[in-house]
Amino acid sequence: MEFVIKIPIFGNPFKKRNYLKPYKLFNMKQFYMLFAALTFGFSAMAQLPDGSTAPDFTATDINGVEWNLYTLLDEGKTVILDFSATWCGPCWAYHEAHVLADLHTTFGPDGTNDLVVFYLESDDTTTQADLEGTGTATAGDWITGTPYPIIDNASNIFDNYSNTYYPTIYTVCPDYTLTESGQASFDDHVAAAFAPCENSVTGAAPIASYTGDTSACGGAEWNASVEVTNAGSDAVTTMIFEITVDGAAQTPVEWTGNLATLGTESVDLGSYTATGNVDINLASVNGGEWSASLSSYVAGSEEATTYVQVRILTDDWPEETGWSVTDSQGTEIAGVATGGYNGQNNAEFFYDISLDLNECYSFTLTDGYGDGMFATQWGTQYTDGAFHVISYDGDVVVTEHINYVGADGNFSVVTFGLEVTQAVGITEAELTSSVNVFPNPFNEQTTLSFTTAKAGDATIVAYNLVGEKVIDMNLGNIPAGQQRVELNFASMEAGIYLVSLTAGGETSTLRVTNAN
Repeated sequence: MEFVIKIPIFGNPFKKRNYLKPYKLFNMKQFYMLFAALTFGFSAMAQLPDGSTAPDFTATDINGVEWNLYTLLDEGKTVILDFSATWCGPCWAYHEAHVLADLHTTFGPDGTNDLVVFYLESDDTTTQADLEGTGTATAGDWITGTPYPIIDNASNIFDNYSNTYYPTIYTVCPDYTLTESGQASFDDHVAAAFAPCENSVTGAAPIASYTGDTSACGGAEWNASVEVTNAGSDAVTTMIFEITVDGAAQTPVEWTGNLATLGTESVDLGSYTATGNVDINLASVNGGEWSASLSSYVAGSEEATTYVQVRILTDDWPEETGWSVTDSQGTEIAGVATGGYNGQNNAEFFYDISLDLNECYSFTLTDGYGDGMFATQWGTQYTDGAFHVISYDGDVVVTEHINYVGADGNFSVVTFGLEVTQAVGITEAELTSSVNVFPNPFNEQTTLSFTTAKAGDATIVAYNLVGEKVIDMNLGNIPAGQQRVELNFASMEAGIYLVSLTAGGETSTLRVTNAN
C-alpha cells in the first residue's frame, strides 16, 4: 500500500504554501515509523492551544511607537494579533476584507477603546518596500489604509507563539489567555473578543452586516440594506450611512430610533440600478463621528444563451475549489461543493448546462484557501487551474463570459450574473429542454431533472465506458412539464458513465461521474 503525505515546514521561508514536496511511503510499517517520528519531532513546535497563556512581548511599530502586550491587557483591553507575511495571498485577501480595520475603528482607541489590533509582519526576509507594495515579495500595499499598528520583523514573536503558518490570528483576553480566532467574520471576532474575555463594550457600538441584494439582472433595480446590532452599553439613537456604488457616491441615509443593548435593527439603504462594488460607511453614531465600513459586491448580468458550458481545470489543491449556478429564486441548479474535487488534482471537467429563456442566473466560483487557482505562486512544480463559462449556439461560441486562469491572481469568491436572452439550437434539437444532472460528480446517487414541452413516453438508460448497460428505466407516459428522477449508482464502480434520456420525442446524452 502506498501513502502520500505533505510535511509542513517549520521555519523560514514559508513560501511553498507551508508544504514540502510530497513524500511517498511504500509500506505500512514505514508509514507508522515516520508518523511517530513526525509526532515526536514536531510536538515541541505545536501551535499554542486555545486557553494558553499568551507570551508577552515589547515591540516598536513602523511609526516608532513602543507597545507592550501585558500593559494593554492590564488596562482591560482585548488584543488581536495578526501574524502575516507581505507575500501571503490568503493574508492579503483577508486584509482586503477590512475586518480587522473595522474592529479597530469600532472598538479601538478612536472608537470605544476596548480593543487593540496588531499586524505582525513575521517574515524577516521581507523589506519596507514589500510593506509598501512596491517590493518583489508582496501582494500589495499593507500600510495605506491600515489604521492599526504594524510591527515589522516580528519573526521572534511568531516563533515565541509556536506559529507554523500564515496567517495565524489570535484573540488575547485581559486575563492573558488566547484563542485562535483565525480569519473570522467581524461578528465572530466580536463574539470572541468580549463575552468570553469578560470584557464589555463601553458606550454605543453598532455592528452592521450587509443583508441586501447581491445580484441584479437586465438593469433592474436592486435593494441595499444592513442589519445592525448594538454591542455597546448605551442605546443607539441616530446613525448616518455613506454609500458608494461602483465608485459613485450616493445620497447618505440617516436612521433614527432607539436601538438598545444587544438589540437588532434592519436598515433600508435604498434602491439602485448601477452594479459593482458597494461600499458602506457608518459615518456617524448618536451625533458623533464614527467610521466603520463594510463592502459587498452586486453582480450585474451579461446576455447569455440557453446553453452554456462550464469548464474547470483543477490545480494542485482541488479540494479548495467549488462552484454553483443559482436561478433568480436562489435555487441551485448545478455546481460542485467545495471538497467535491478532492483527490482530482490537475483534472479537467466539462459541464453542459441548459438555462431557461428570459431567466437570470448567478455563477459563483469559490476557493477555500483564498489563493484562487494560482498554484504556481507556491512553486514551479505546481500547475495552475482555470475556469471558463461559455455561451454556445450549437458548436459555435457566442460569448465567453469568464476566462480565468490561475496566473490572473488570487480570489476567495468570484460572482457574476447571466441574463438568458437567446434560445439556441442545441437545446431545441440535441437536448431535451432543461436537462441537468446535479450533483455531478456525485457519490453513489444523483438527480436527473428535465422539462418536456409535451406528454409522451420517457426512458433513461446509462452505460459504462465499455458499452455495458448499467441502468435501464422505463418512466412510462409522463405529462408535460418538469420531471426529477433519482439515479442510483451505489452498486457500480467509480468512473464515467453516459446517461441517455429520451422524452418528448427528443434524446439527450450526458456524461456523469460517479466519484464513489
